[in-house]
Amino acid sequence: MVSVETLMLRVSTDKRWSYRHAITQPLHGESPDEAARRLAGVTAGDPGVVVHSTSWRYEPGGRIVLTYAICPDPEPWLAAVEVPVLEIARGEAPATPSPERVALANVVAHAVRHLAFLMAEDPVVSGVLARHPLIASALEPVTAPA
Repeated sequence: MVSVETLMLRVSTDKRWSYRHAITQPLHGESPDEAARRLAGVTAGDPGVVVHSTSWRYEPGGRIVLTYAICPDPEPWLAAVEVPVLEIARGEAPATPSPERVALANVVAHAVRHLAFLMAEDPVVSGVLARHPLIASALEPVTAPA
């Protein structure tokens, strides 16, 4: 079974990330991209929102979850969950990439890092996110060299 989850992302003036989460199964004949847009309430032609598949994970019972970042959150007035620290989950060894436990906050952290990479490397994504100064500014430290 395949599920599609969306993380509608926003950032506060103090550069703290928050998200809204939704999950569904694609409708008959619906692609995962279409399911993500449906969940987020955006259209394929929306020029002001990035919809991007950022990860997938296997869950017990055989479910595959495809994660989509939606940025900026198209409904920022709705309640969201703050992520105080962006911490990704990691596997225990090089040949065991799946972490033993993955919290939703870890998935959000991975999505934000993915958007930061796209902001630096993808002119289409960069063009959209650059129009949102708080988001663009919050993504810069994520891509800064260590």
